[in-house]
Amino acid sequence: MAGASGLVIESAEVRLVRLPLLHPFTISTGTMHAKEFVLLTLRSGKLEGYGEGVMDPLPDYLEETNASGLMLLERAILPQILGKRFDNPAVLEAAMVHWRGHRMTKAMVEMAFQDLWAKSLGLPLKTVLGGVRDAVDVGVSLGIGDIAETVERAKDHARQGYKRIKLKIMPGHDIELVATVRKAMPQAHLSVDANSAYSLSDLALLKKLDGFDLDYIEQPLAHDDIHDHAFLQSRMETAICLDESIRTSADARKALESKATRVINIKVGRAGGHQEARRIHDLCAAWGYPVWCGGMLESGIGRAHNIHLSTLPNFRKPGDTSSASRYFRQDIVSTALEAIDGVMPVPPGPGIGVELNRPFLESVTQSKQDFSA
Repeated sequence: MAGASGLVIESAEVRLVRLPLLHPFTISTGTMHAKEFVLLTLRSGKLEGYGEGVMDPLPDYLEETNASGLMLLERAILPQILGKRFDNPAVLEAAMVHWRGHRMTKAMVEMAFQDLWAKSLGLPLKTVLGGVRDAVDVGVSLGIGDIAETVERAKDHARQGYKRIKLKIMPGHDIELVATVRKAMPQAHLSVDANSAYSLSDLALLKKLDGFDLDYIEQPLAHDDIHDHAFLQSRMETAICLDESIRTSADARKALESKATRVINIKVGRAGGHQEARRIHDLCAAWGYPVWCGGMLESGIGRAHNIHLSTLPNFRKPGDTSSASRYFRQDIVSTALEAIDGVMPVPPGPGIGVELNRPFLESVTQSKQDFSA
């Protein structure tokens, strides 16, 4: 139980899960056919808390991988926290701070504890985090593909009520795509995401995107850059949105001070957990800049965490927490996470509000390890 005495983490379960995608998802760095991820369960008494890792099998999005995350969990983090009492999530976060980097692995642990903590209090996670909404606006992200087909997919999602259409772009698949979609959908809220595919040598091309009334251009330059984004933003009318570059609230402060961005995509995994994600949220709110919640094709566990985070007041732009059925024939949770007219309800109940579909989870589990104090 939680309270003045804190919460003891008694045992843990670590799974490597491979969840097939309904359709291949292509971005500038490659194509995914399945979502392979680490799923962590932390236990205290009869309660379980769940966290999902957003590392990739290979260092694609950032430097971490599933293998490195599993190693750090097994050899360092779990031996350090099992059997220990933590007064609140901030104390757990501090216990992992001396391990450098590996923010996505730390986030998985912190998120599982946040779920466990909220359940011990009998509260929804959104309430623990300071959320103010019972539902959140969501958009969709469309992978790279045939332009005519992308236009039809964009129209279909607009008809479904999604509040923003985000197009993945890359060199050779950018201006014509955006021009075609904008012509077909003159009133739509459009944005583009380059996943770091461009450099400052592409300035003339990127400036052409100013002509299409985009909400923002997401992460056009290097994944670890702020300086060049500041130069690019000074030359462009369209807002630059930073994703990969913002791993901490200190990164967010530097980006805002240097005017490298006008909107930030917050991903809980990239930030190292809900604690730091909330710090980034609060910093951007103080500066008057909006944030939104990005997605990593998560299963229902990660998606539920994202939905709860998105209820904080400065999440003023639609996030990537669209319907799970867009990605998976079946999810690992028994609760359907489905948007209605572009609005995603917050799962009710304590914690993240979803439960595992254990028979299906077993069928998509690649490996499983149990740990105890």
